[in-house]
Amino acid sequence: MMSQRFTTRSAQLLRAQRFAAHRPYSSGPSPFQGAADNAFNRERWAVKQHAAQTTELWRKLSIYVALPLIALGVANAWVRWKAHWAHWDTLPPLEERTEYAYQNIRTKNFFWGNGDKTLFWNDKVNYHKKDE
Repeated sequence: MMSQRFTTRSAQLLRAQRFAAHRPYSSGPSPFQGAADNAFNRERWAVKQHAAQTTELWRKLSIYVALPLIALGVANAWVRWKAHWAHWDTLPPLEERTEYAYQNIRTKNFFWGNGDKTLFWNDKVNYHKKDE
């Protein structure tokens, strides 16, 4: 009983080692472990090597190029956002601003609310003097 269990376990370990040798991107002394050295296997190994190199290139590009550019874009947007709202504070109150003819043109009322405000109306930045 013990001998059979030992041989079963040994067979399992040997199969696991053979499987590990054939895993994609496995490191080993020969790229053709357990496989015939023919044109198909050489081409397959070259494709795997190329895939590994390309993957590494794009990983480095993502980390060292894309992430810093995204961080710079976020910093730029934040600075411009702050500058915009600093400028907004210097303007007169909404009620005192001039309303030009091209602003708030209505050919018919909107079908929501009171019909005068657009879907994206914001009371903090939008103001409409109704002609009454």
